[in-house]
Amino acid sequence: MNANPLEGRVAFVTGASRGIGQYIAVALAKSGANVALVAKTGEPHSKLPGTVFETASLVEEAGGKALPLVGDVRDDDFVTDAVERTANEFGGLDIVVNNASALNLTPIGDMSLKQFDLIQQVNLRGTFAVTSAALPYLQESSHAHVLTLSPPLSTDPKWCQPGPYTVTKFGMTTLTLGLAQTEAGNQVAGNCLWPTTTVATAAVQYALGGTEMINRSRTPQIVADAALAMLRRDPATFTGNALLDEEVLRQEGITDFSGYSVVEGNADLQLDLYVEGFDGF
Repeated sequence: MNANPLEGRVAFVTGASRGIGQYIAVALAKSGANVALVAKTGEPHSKLPGTVFETASLVEEAGGKALPLVGDVRDDDFVTDAVERTANEFGGLDIVVNNASALNLTPIGDMSLKQFDLIQQVNLRGTFAVTSAALPYLQESSHAHVLTLSPPLSTDPKWCQPGPYTVTKFGMTTLTLGLAQTEAGNQVAGNCLWPTTTVATAAVQYALGGTEMINRSRTPQIVADAALAMLRRDPATFTGNALLDEEVLRQEGITDFSGYSVVEGNADLQLDLYVEGFDGF
């Protein structure tokens, strides 16, 4: 058994200029992977920290090779070209991390069609486009993983209130779990990962409650650590799962999560959307 199954692997990470995508990219680099970084932000933003080139520097500092790619997952031609460039640059493609996502919890009746088109195109269509473009390369890999940042499916009516957003996030999960079924014979794993608590990202800062919510969140490192644990596993046997980050890390024998809190020692953490049946911290 390979002690480090990610050594020399090639990963394609969307939404990689900041937050969870950036942390996952750096974690992959620390494990010896080469990483293609996809994001719209190539120049510094007045409000949002991070660019794809800053993440590339972090990846290289961590020991990996980086390929920064500035573009939009809604652009078919860009996605096709980005995947092809990655495979040509690094000699193949083993891992896709569908992290790019747009957050908008406006309910139907209040959300405009333009707003709905944006979240649908980034979240659901973007996941479909990237995964579809990458699939021929993944089928040639001996360690192929598609990991999508989307939640476990639920029929609880309360999640229908932010219905437009829920459609896109559950859609991402459905696409990925469907891939796990159709690609089982090719040993291309399809799994989903979701945070147990809110995570200190720009989306939480600006869309879910500002500094107060950030202080009740965990850092993106917990999601990156869980993602790395999932991506190390054998794709032939570990596929078709939609798990919370805590579930994954507990499977790895980790039970102390206090170090992941933004405010050290804070037990007043905010459960993330779509998290059900959680029995305390």
